[in-house]
Amino acid sequence: MDILLFTGNANRSLAQGIATELGVRLGDAVVSTFSDGEIRVKINESVRGRDVFVIQSTNYPQDKNLMELMIMADALKRASASTITAVIPYFGYARQDRTSEPRVPITAKLVANLIETSGFDRVMTMNLHAGQIQGFFDIPVDNLYSSPVIVKYFIENKMMGDDYVVVSPDAGGAVRARVYAKLLETSLAIVDKRRSAPNAAEAMHVVGDVKDKHVIIVDDMIDTAGTLTQAAQACLSNGAKSVCATATHGVLSGPALERITNSVLDKVIVTDTVELGQEKTNSKVEKLSVAGIFAKAISRIQNKESISSLFEMGRG
Repeated sequence: MDILLFTGNANRSLAQGIATELGVRLGDAVVSTFSDGEIRVKINESVRGRDVFVIQSTNYPQDKNLMELMIMADALKRASASTITAVIPYFGYARQDRTSEPRVPITAKLVANLIETSGFDRVMTMNLHAGQIQGFFDIPVDNLYSSPVIVKYFIENKMMGDDYVVVSPDAGGAVRARVYAKLLETSLAIVDKRRSAPNAAEAMHVVGDVKDKHVIIVDDMIDTAGTLTQAAQACLSNGAKSVCATATHGVLSGPALERITNSVLDKVIVTDTVELGQEKTNSKVEKLSVAGIFAKAISRIQNKESISSLFEMGRG
């Protein structure tokens, strides 16, 4: 396969997993910092005329990871790469996709402009927090979904059927939860939530029947885990037998891990779009890999094949 994969420092383990799935090696590049903190990039092999994929999530530290991504694009473009694709498993700043109050930026649009200007020809990402961000770019954007991996996990563990109910932690995630409910053949419920401030939410009541059911809460990301743990408590208070949760992006910032540890949640399943260090894992947090999904998409793009079949599982 005539492609080259490079990665920054955001998620080297996922990048290696994708390379292994494709049967290729990671490209030779130095991505480090000078003594004053400026980012240093050096590509140590020829990329002339090659199709290059740069794998880099833009989670914390967002600004450093974003700068690594853009500087790598500039280096590759100047080295005469044929095409350069940004593979961004977790797209940072995606929650700043509109002006929700006066005099605030649309940072997701600014980030899209920066990525495009830096020299990328295409963007591949997963479970964008706001789907309309695809329209912020004037280059192709492939928004993949983690649902095939997550649904497979639940089916293999027999967590499906009439004894289970899929719950959305807020009204905005109802479409996503409905997809999982259909695939797992469960009923559906929604937690009515009122957000009082950023990263702060108050779960009010459950719309739907969770009594005597095993609950699976489905979300796109877990940040501080405030919404998640309150939704889990609301389900248990309404008679649920047990509560577990899943999300594509395990951001787990601030008090998230402590909240999950002290919550009624039995288990939280996330994927490896964000690299989780030892300080962000415990017996309740389980990680699945989406390397195979990205590898399939990269392979099909390289072979000029359709990737629409990768969206068959819906908006999970």
